[in-house]
Amino acid sequence: MDIININNRRYLGNKYKLLPFIKGVVERECGDVRSFFDVFAGTGAVASAFTDCRLIVNDLMRSNYITALAWFSSEHFDRVKVAEILSSFNNFNASNESNYFSENFSDTYFSKIVCQKIGYIRDSVDEYLKSGVVNRREWALIITSLFYSMDRIAATCGHYDSFIQGAELPQEIILRLPNIDYNLAEDNLILNCDANAVANTVNCDIAYLDPPYNSRQYCDAYHLLENIAIWNKPKVFGVARKMDRSNMKSEYCRTTATAQLEELVNNLKTRYILLSYNNNGKKLQVRSNAKISDDDILRILSSRGEVKIFTTDYRPFSAGKGENTGNQERLFLCVVQR
Repeated sequence: MDIININNRRYLGNKYKLLPFIKGVVERECGDVRSFFDVFAGTGAVASAFTDCRLIVNDLMRSNYITALAWFSSEHFDRVKVAEILSSFNNFNASNESNYFSENFSDTYFSKIVCQKIGYIRDSVDEYLKSGVVNRREWALIITSLFYSMDRIAATCGHYDSFIQGAELPQEIILRLPNIDYNLAEDNLILNCDANAVANTVNCDIAYLDPPYNSRQYCDAYHLLENIAIWNKPKVFGVARKMDRSNMKSEYCRTTATAQLEELVNNLKTRYILLSYNNNGKKLQVRSNAKISDDDILRILSSRGEVKIFTTDYRPFSAGKGENTGNQERLFLCVVQR
């Protein structure tokens, strides 16, 4: 069966291409690192570079929590069984299916026949978990495969804020097996929490912070995946077929971002704080401008210890059309002293 890797997904702010930069800073500047807390994990790309450590992986979004369970949970899984289930889904003829997903999303991001199969898969895998056919990690692996396969064929520019009108929609979706060929610690912890609420509950060597940078809410850009992840089949509205997301908004995308970061940093129980914050260059759209200033970042981190800054030129993935110049990724490293 074909495989997928953790980096085979389009995602705003994905740091996969920056892993050599991030890993290099840690290796040069941080000693005896045995535990790594990815506080705003997103796709889990950065956590994937530290699988030799105990991992604590957290994200506010349910869809990212499920993929983190798949990639990093310590729970045993049966690779052959998961592959067989994925193959059975690939071979299933969904043309007679009618379900929540086909009724609400046909011929938008996906064709009707693909929507019929997506809804069938999502209903089925919950039944498999409920009946004990799969354990929780196997359940997460199947849903992760579904997410990655959807991303591969969706008629979008890389997120689900809108779909491409008039696009030629594929008539098939093929699930692939997540490639987990690495060893994991037996006590990894996967969380689906507000970062500030969980900050003082985790002891670690490095706390890696990669909060949202601007006003663009991830629950808006990835509402469709959140819908599938939560799967309580809510009413959807508008051309983009969005659900109510009022309880999913991140405070780091609002004017409260600076105060949120200060509270978070003050509560972390860690030897090192590593903050990744893109300067976003010079954006044409105000909503894309960074919410937290460099002066505030330095003030907040310096309250905990000595701070060093590392930079590299980087053009991140963006689905927008706005131009930007002078884009750099910065790593602020705080050696915690108090």
